[in-house]
Amino acid sequence: MAITLRKLDVDDLGAALGALREWQYEGAPMQLHPGDLGWFHRSGARATAEAVRTWSRDGRILAVGFLDGPGLLRLTTAPDARQDEELARRLVADVVTPEHDVLPAGKANVEAPMDALVLDLLGENGWDTDEPWTPLRRDLTQQVEDPAALARVRIEEVGPERAEVFVAVLRAAFDAPTFTVERWREMAAGSPYADARCLVAHDDQGDAVAAVTVWSAGPGKPGVLEPMGVHPDHRGRGHGRAISVAAAAALRRLGSSSALVCTPNSNVGAVATYELAGFQKLPEMRDRYRD
Repeated sequence: MAITLRKLDVDDLGAALGALREWQYEGAPMQLHPGDLGWFHRSGARATAEAVRTWSRDGRILAVGFLDGPGLLRLTTAPDARQDEELARRLVADVVTPEHDVLPAGKANVEAPMDALVLDLLGENGWDTDEPWTPLRRDLTQQVEDPAALARVRIEEVGPERAEVFVAVLRAAFDAPTFTVERWREMAAGSPYADARCLVAHDDQGDAVAAVTVWSAGPGKPGVLEPMGVHPDHRGRGHGRAISVAAAAALRRLGSSSALVCTPNSNVGAVATYELAGFQKLPEMRDRYRD
């Protein structure tokens, strides 16, 4: 049967998230994760659904695309469909044709697992490789150390009654005034948040100094950190390392097999922070882009 492209509504999100959970496994290249949609859910369920596309054949979802911004399509496929030529050619045809309502005309990026045929075909269509990103992984089969032994911090798991503390740290860390408590509540209302935790680190003065959200894809599967930030008034004191270790411990409690994070190579400080927190570099990633 032919491959079918579908733009989702809210009721369809569960199937797309289920496919993404199923496709996470140890040893997979860095790829779109249910937590990426979970973090975007701060914009609401409808906006999240409208940002997702699926490609199916014979009723089975083979690929999920996520518009993480107007010109960035984050795309992944079922593991056994990475080299499916029919699928890859259909993906490229939909990506390069604005009328198919996958990507708008103009400058755009496509992120996909580095072993996906779609990246090669985009290159044949004139899409160049963009700046490199560094994925990092921490194995969670062993007990995680106490973050308080690395820096003088207290780790708090934040719920609705303390959401403003988490929001304040991330707003400062990313200079993101649009991130509000209301948006945190939208995020927490999404189904992916059932497998997520928000953590805040407090220093020995009681100040909230760093924050992270972790997302599990289910027991025995990799989880992700998205996002992690340190308050600009408290940088350079080991708080990023401590909150990253706390994130790994939280994912281990959720049953995750490993903790993953990805950051631009140019963000040398972030790469170093994650390495100090016990994360190891994986092969770099590069988007395909057109001007």
